[in-house]
Amino acid sequence: MKPFESLGLRCDGKTLWVLDQTRLPHEEVWVDGSEPTHMVQLIRRLSVRGAPLIGVAAAGSLACLAERGGSEQAYESARLALRAARPTAVNLMWAMDRMRGSSDPVAEAEAIFEEDVALCERMAEHGAALMERGEAVLTHCNTGGLATAGIGTALGVIRRGFEQGKVREVFVDETRPLLQGARLTAWELKRLGIPCTLITDSMAAIILREGRVQRVLVGADRVASNGDFANKVGTYGLAVQAKHHSLPFHPVAPYSTVDLSCASGADIPVEQREADEVRREWSPEVPVFNPAFDVTPAALVTSLITDRGVLDHAALEAGGLLRLMA
Repeated sequence: MKPFESLGLRCDGKTLWVLDQTRLPHEEVWVDGSEPTHMVQLIRRLSVRGAPLIGVAAAGSLACLAERGGSEQAYESARLALRAARPTAVNLMWAMDRMRGSSDPVAEAEAIFEEDVALCERMAEHGAALMERGEAVLTHCNTGGLATAGIGTALGVIRRGFEQGKVREVFVDETRPLLQGARLTAWELKRLGIPCTLITDSMAAIILREGRVQRVLVGADRVASNGDFANKVGTYGLAVQAKHHSLPFHPVAPYSTVDLSCASGADIPVEQREADEVRREWSPEVPVFNPAFDVTPAALVTSLITDRGVLDHAALEAGGLLRLMA
């Protein structure tokens, strides 16, 4: 593959490198993701994460296998293993399906990377256009350069808004149990010089009630055809709180995150993670419920920001997502 570089993924022309996000923010460690078997493990243990980025990374790993001259059987076996590495983020399946139908896997992987960069730019422009000057916003989990090949989905909108003078401060949910907000989003915002304040997840309601923010922006791992969407667990609660306090609530996602085979959020599979992610400091005998995601109904969405435009609540109710994807 030709060399490329993003915040969380890079290729030197021979080796595909992944920034191990489990080590952030304390150390920046790059690990080899060129071997699909290893990439499956990197995805499962969240060394590489974020719906768009895991699709890009998986495609790059498959391209490396193709460049090494792997057999068709080995390629297909690796593709299927990567496709099944995580069940909720549909971008992974989307990328692996593109790699199946390509006669040139290397060129296809490069195209997937470049396309994601461009999609992020378009989402940023569409989202920033909705904002007023000097807003404070709240975000959840991590949706920036560590979750995409470009500037991000929700965090990309925030970044563009900051560049245009529309964002003055970002409140960041720490995002339990794995603290992607505290460890990753705050780290990204500090690198970008964007003022941010870290809060625990349970503090979000009072932040909204006191009028400290004017908007909530989140990502999405899968969007159903009716506008329901899955995102990091805790998103649904934020949507309910935003609705109660009459604040705009926007999921931000590229077209590759839309799954028209899901009629509603009830059709979206929700990944269950290991219990130890929650009970590290508690008795090992305590039962744990640890869904990685929750599903937010479209009824709570002010507008869905995509690379193809913005769909407000009325448009979502009228089947606008089906027309947008046509």
